Amino acid sequence: MQTKNSEQLGAAIRARRKELNVTQKDLAMTCGTGLRFIIDLEKGKPTCQIGKALGVLQALGLKIQLVSHDLGRDGGGE
Repeated sequence: MQTKNSEQLGAAIRARRKELNVTQKDLAMTCGTGLRFIIDLEKGKPTCQIGKALGVLQALGLKIQLVSHDLGRDGGGE
């Protein structure tokens, strides 16, 4: 699945959690986060801490793959 924003990432996390029949509370306890963090992450809150989010992904058996896009010479960057 390709995600382009925090809302899509949250939806993917929620879908995987439900696929595994795990409650938000149980996921929070497994990951050592608060329930509020899981709720916010699944809603796509853009200010969620990346370290905690990566821990949630790992607990759900999900991974992030970074892919470089060729922006061209005038496409920005540095």
